[in-house]
Amino acid sequence: MRLSDYVNTFGQDLLRRHGERVHKIAINAGMTCPNRDGSKGRGGCSFCNNASFNPSARRHPPVAEQIEAGRRVIRRRTGARRYLAYFQAYTNTYADVTYLSRLYGEALAEPDVIGLSVGTRPDCVPEQVLELLAGYRAAGYEVWLELGLQSAFDATLERVNRGHGFEEYRRAVEAARRHGLPVCTHLIVGLPGEGREAALASLERVLELGVEGLKLHPLHVVKGTRLANEWRAGGYQPMDLQTYTGIAADMIERTPESVCYHRVTGTASLDILLAPGWCNWKWRVLNGIAAELERRGSRQGSALAPLQALAGVC
Repeated sequence: MRLSDYVNTFGQDLLRRHGERVHKIAINAGMTCPNRDGSKGRGGCSFCNNASFNPSARRHPPVAEQIEAGRRVIRRRTGARRYLAYFQAYTNTYADVTYLSRLYGEALAEPDVIGLSVGTRPDCVPEQVLELLAGYRAAGYEVWLELGLQSAFDATLERVNRGHGFEEYRRAVEAARRHGLPVCTHLIVGLPGEGREAALASLERVLELGVEGLKLHPLHVVKGTRLANEWRAGGYQPMDLQTYTGIAADMIERTPESVCYHRVTGTASLDILLAPGWCNWKWRVLNGIAAELERRGSRQGSALAPLQALAGVC
């Protein structure tokens, strides 16, 4: 039983299109965020400690050095020899376009790097940056714009101090579409005040705008965040594993098969993770989602089949 038997995973999609395994190498470019440097706010999102998903967030050696370090690990683990440079930590379009061009160019200068995946916020994708990324795509590189939306509900985004609303996301997706850039949208399941219905509604709004990729993350509580203080005070209770795997399966069933799932869970290391403990068990979560889809006899897009059949009849 593999997740890719039920889900159109990004890894399998890359394998089909490139004929061999392609892995992401996470790059920390030393960026900040408008929600941290004072231009929009201070302190960042209530849940945000970049070390929770990027262990090297506290330091940022040269891009080529980071790629070499990632390359060594991936080759030992999987044997893959082609890579995407994943600019991950904080907001990786939040800088002058000349500086960004130099950073991205350093990554693409590596002969085994076939493209970029650039993580950013919906309110930080100016026209010049989109033109730069579109130029790489036109030159034959694999290029993804990863937009951290997290929720389609403005009240939730305000509650977690996100610093933008859904309208900024809509404009960013439409601008990316005009430049021919594929978008991978990040959604967090279990944000304060949100449950299954909110997660499904956010998914529906994202799919209505059109998206090529999705990432799902369970909200986890990590040290050094405002959310950690809320959790300690009893103001936030994380989801249990069974609830998360059920919601993730619901979302996958409602996603067209053409959309790639770049990720269906997120983990944090035990040195900073406070709750829930299962967010340290990547394979247990992945296997749980696959098992739930198998139990239901469903897969990605299954919940859409009746509607698609009806549309065909009409």
